[in-house]
Amino acid sequence: MASVTLGGNPVTLNGTFPTVGSIAPAFSLVAKDLSDVSLASLAGKRKVLNIFPSVDTPTCAMSVRHFNESAAKLENTVVLCISADLPFAQSRFCGAEGIENVVNLSTMRGREFLANYGVDITSAPLAGVAARAVIVLDENDQVIHAELVADIKDEPNYEAALKVLA
Repeated sequence: MASVTLGGNPVTLNGTFPTVGSIAPAFSLVAKDLSDVSLASLAGKRKVLNIFPSVDTPTCAMSVRHFNESAAKLENTVVLCISADLPFAQSRFCGAEGIENVVNLSTMRGREFLANYGVDITSAPLAGVAARAVIVLDENDQVIHAELVADIKDEPNYEAALKVLA
């Protein structure tokens, strides 16, 4: 298991983080209209999974803004911003920020996603939410980029994630 910290303090994660070349685990998460969105429902599209604790933190909000801007330029690609936030909070944030190019998904149902993707924080102040990660999937749900950010307060490597989609 990779070492992850929060402001330099060790954080314990549960689960197995997907590796490049593996097939992404199936999931079902909650969309802004409270419907369930599954990985299977996005078949045939490339997917960027921007995983983070909460849109109510500066770094998380910045990642949503960055991927929103980039998503408009990507062909056959959907950017999924996945957090513990309720769909109402995600929608309020995106409305206030004018964010329209990403799909927000909540782990309020489908919490097994956290362990299945190896981002389930089980210690420290953020226990119960996701560590910061970016996973990029091709049209067949094969992992083509996987970054578990070393410190949750740091931004992901946007350039590396988007480069695999060029």
